[in-house]
Amino acid sequence: MTMKYIPFSLTALVILLDQAVKIFIADQWPLRQGEKARLISDVFNNEFLEIYHVRNTAMAFGLGHALPDSVRFMVFIVLPLGALCFLLWHYFKAKDISSLQRWTVAGILGGGIGNLIDRMFRPDGVVDFISVKFYGFLGIERFPTFNIADSSVVICLFTLLISMFFDKKPQITKTEVIS
Repeated sequence: MTMKYIPFSLTALVILLDQAVKIFIADQWPLRQGEKARLISDVFNNEFLEIYHVRNTAMAFGLGHALPDSVRFMVFIVLPLGALCFLLWHYFKAKDISSLQRWTVAGILGGGIGNLIDRMFRPDGVVDFISVKFYGFLGIERFPTFNIADSSVVICLFTLLISMFFDKKPQITKTEVIS
């Protein structure tokens, strides 16, 4: 197995962990008829980290919840699937991608696939369950509820962007080529 394929172990781990926890949350604490959220636990007894069972029928921060079904299919499934396919294509075609960048792309793929699975196979929405107190920062008391797949995408995307600025390969100038 070449080194290009090893980071996909992270993709598989994110998908498996994300789906296993979502199945556990949905089975152990199902939402009752008409219920929008269910508090499961205040983890540290200080309201900082709470575990909720919430179904998200929109995208991040509730964006797109009022879109018609045909548009929702395009925006929530087709576009993300296209983006993941492009990312995968770039992963194999790019010659200057570092090892760190390969791992971050693998984490983004795992998170993206984890949420796509929910969008395609859970008609009542993506299972979100992590709620973090935001202490009024940016005018919000609690950050919108998220899941493991969301965390993987955000952390890996942030790391990928930072690595693109700091993981520069030395470039040969015209004067170095002539000499």
